Amino acid sequence: MKRILLLFAFVGITTLTSCDGDQGPQGPRGPSGIESEVFELQNVNFQLNGDNEYTIFRNLTPFINDADNILIYRLAGTIDAQTPIWQLIPRTLFLDEGELDYDFDFSPIDFTIYAGGTFNIATTPQFINNQTFRIVIIPGYFSKGSTLDYNDYGAVIKAFDINDSNITVLNK
Repeated sequence: MKRILLLFAFVGITTLTSCDGDQGPQGPRGPSGIESEVFELQNVNFQLNGDNEYTIFRNLTPFINDADNILIYRLAGTIDAQTPIWQLIPRTLFLDEGELDYDFDFSPIDFTIYAGGTFNIATTPQFINNQTFRIVIIPGYFSKGSTLDYNDYGAVIKAFDINDSNITVLNK
């Protein structure tokens, strides 16, 4: 009896695994649109808005996909003329006057960068005027992101195969 059941199981498994049916229809194309890309805001000033917040607002063109993400880096200084120091925001700076925070939010069509602090940040114009930011768009399908150090601008550019030698400036 055991041999007959074993024979039926073997024949059944062999038959089912060797079945081949008609190929189904072509699946939908993946998302079209933007791939990894970098934009830059050069020498921009934060503006005090009606909610008493210092902000920089820009539209994104082209729009990004809903699943995509944005990283924003602030130019914190330079080592030499060819070596900028980029710091990922959100970021808190600890100054003699108190804490100064940079943060941002975004949607598929725009982004806003915020500056705020535990003191009147208008007293430190070097942190709200003539600022430079890099905006890096990360595609939502990127699966290796969990091991990537997003604080390292160079590592992000390399991981997403971004050529940042000719960056679009969004100062308008």
